Amino acid sequence: MAVRATLTQSSPPGAMDENELAKTAVEFAEQSEKLSLLPLEQGNHDAIAVEAQFVTPHDTVIVTADGHRLPTVPVQEAHKLNVLREELETQLEPTHHHTIQSPTEEKAIALSQQQNGTSPNKRSTDASLKRSMPPSHTNPLFPPLPLYGPPSLMTHIQCLIFRLTSFFLSLGFLAVIVLGALFTSIGPSVQHLWRLVTLRNPDAFSRPFYKEETRRAEIRKRQEEAWLSGHRPSGKTPYPPTEGGPDPLVCDPAYYARRVGLDIEPFEVQTEDGFLIDLWHVYDPKEHTPLPACERAHRGPETFTPPRKPPSSPAKFPVLLIHGLLQSSGAYCVNDDDSLAFLLAKAGYDVWLGNNRCGFTPKHTLLKYADPRMWAWNIRQMGVFDLPALISRVCYETGFSKIGLICHSQGTTQALVALAKEQRPDLGDRITVFCGLAPAAYAGPLIGKMYFKFMRVISPEFFRVFFGIHAFIPFMMEMHRRLNGRVYGWLGYKVFGFLFGWGDERWDRGLRDRMFRFAPVFVSSESMRWWLGRECFARHKCILSTKEEWRAEEREDGEVGEEGVLGEVDRDMADGGGGGRERKKGRRRKGSTAWYDERAPPFALWVAGDDDLVDGERLLRRFERGREPHVEVVHQKVIPGYEHLDVIWAMDAPEQVFREVKEVLWKTCDVRDVCRVPTGCEDVPAWKPKKKEATGDEGNEEEEEEELQSSSSEDLSR
Repeated sequence: MAVRATLTQSSPPGAMDENELAKTAVEFAEQSEKLSLLPLEQGNHDAIAVEAQFVTPHDTVIVTADGHRLPTVPVQEAHKLNVLREELETQLEPTHHHTIQSPTEEKAIALSQQQNGTSPNKRSTDASLKRSMPPSHTNPLFPPLPLYGPPSLMTHIQCLIFRLTSFFLSLGFLAVIVLGALFTSIGPSVQHLWRLVTLRNPDAFSRPFYKEETRRAEIRKRQEEAWLSGHRPSGKTPYPPTEGGPDPLVCDPAYYARRVGLDIEPFEVQTEDGFLIDLWHVYDPKEHTPLPACERAHRGPETFTPPRKPPSSPAKFPVLLIHGLLQSSGAYCVNDDDSLAFLLAKAGYDVWLGNNRCGFTPKHTLLKYADPRMWAWNIRQMGVFDLPALISRVCYETGFSKIGLICHSQGTTQALVALAKEQRPDLGDRITVFCGLAPAAYAGPLIGKMYFKFMRVISPEFFRVFFGIHAFIPFMMEMHRRLNGRVYGWLGYKVFGFLFGWGDERWDRGLRDRMFRFAPVFVSSESMRWWLGRECFARHKCILSTKEEWRAEEREDGEVGEEGVLGEVDRDMADGGGGGRERKKGRRRKGSTAWYDERAPPFALWVAGDDDLVDGERLLRRFERGREPHVEVVHQKVIPGYEHLDVIWAMDAPEQVFREVKEVLWKTCDVRDVCRVPTGCEDVPAWKPKKKEATGDEGNEEEEEEELQSSSSEDLSR
């Protein structure tokens, strides 16, 4: 307050520069403190915010004085910090003598000089760019996240209130879901008992792979007994297991890798906003020696640095797998040799399993679990920060400039968001092919269920009261840790099956409890609000187009005579009225609303035919109707009878999905001459991309808009 009073007093003309400097210093100090890890008065100046870096025009990270990172903040706040920083550096000329009026001003000026070695004699080279960058408008699909300042007594009290209210309210919500799942299972249970009473095998009626399932169960039993009796597999086996016996149901993908003769080494990766996430490398112990722990630690927040070393020929082509909502990448490791991760590894690929922020153990370079900034993220940050960090680390470790990317469910959403031309389209230059399993771009009918509708109708404020501003229903993780694996597996299947509308008819039921060892993981309440709240996905039912936009596109598609039905425009033309002008009336050029530009990698999509959670067929129609002229779909398949998780867990998934994934990865590989040919891909020809024709859409949006308005005016005059 003393500083503010001093600045408002009248000053002699010679002191005007000093007053301006002091005013700017105070404003910068206040804005810096607003975005810092700790308040200035606590004396930890290394954790003070000194700069905002724009990773994309809409996504920022805060850099502290010691080079650490803090998560994204609203763009206007980040822009203000950079403008004040530039103004302060501009005023700090070497010949400019000034009087420091308070310790706060002195700290602020010193802090502005610390980042990247900036001195009073040197302005940041990109300062003018930072100043000219305007604040972003609010995207209706990605509204700004709440801003939480450094901790104080008041924020501690507020967070405690949120944690208490959300604990009881969300626990009540979870109890209702559990009771609903148990209640809806009464009917099938009664039917199951009736078939038993009438001496019929109930599984033979409902399980399409019952005989194969029974055969596998018998084989596993014999193998477990042999292991316990000391009869281990012969050393002549290509992949001799180093673990065996009855499954203890542990939450460790490396254990399940060792059961099939492979192993996993864990890496830690830092994102550009400071989160530490897990990356697992699947390897053959006969061919690879794990790196020392120090070399597997995180390497800082910078992405796409020069590789550790170039790949040695013949190398294994690297592939990164990303998991779905509430899962970890352990979901790719639960079906023994039929697991996608292990099948690709044994075929000759270098397999890496990526996990998202927080996972089983929330970690950040600066933030702690109780800090709400630890949880201020949603699908946008998972795509813009997590995915590039994981791809960057795989490229660094393997020496390849491009890798294959396989995603399931929410993982596909991350990739689709990250590759969009408004986000990080340059990431497409690092991917040879994007393989999407059950791609989640459009909502399925399940989004209209009562329990999801409840989350959509409540306001964002009440959503935070109900589900908190930290982790989403953390009690689920407590149950995961404490309950017996078989009890939790049964309960988890009932609850998640009830919520997401799938069953286990196509899975190997003997492995089902193992499948739920890797779910759920920690996710933020903000991310669930993005999926299910009233503002974002649940409202628009699409990840990159608003409800109004994609419905307008569907109306346009309905006008072109699909399936022989003439629309209004076509009927006018058939009657001889309107001519060529009428075809343009009310329509945009195909591709004018494209999500992706020429940097998009080729896509390969596998859609579950009976998936009620997402609508993959609508995404396929988007590509078929030419709305993405820069995307080449090298493979697409709709699998009848498949549900959302069947694409990774069904007993016939190796034939229906995995074999084709393996071939697509090799077909699109850009360095086949230096890579080992995967088993079964010897006859797969190399893919040759089509020449992308100019769409003529660039720069024509204003012309199209004028044309549409002109047409509308003519219609009104008529």
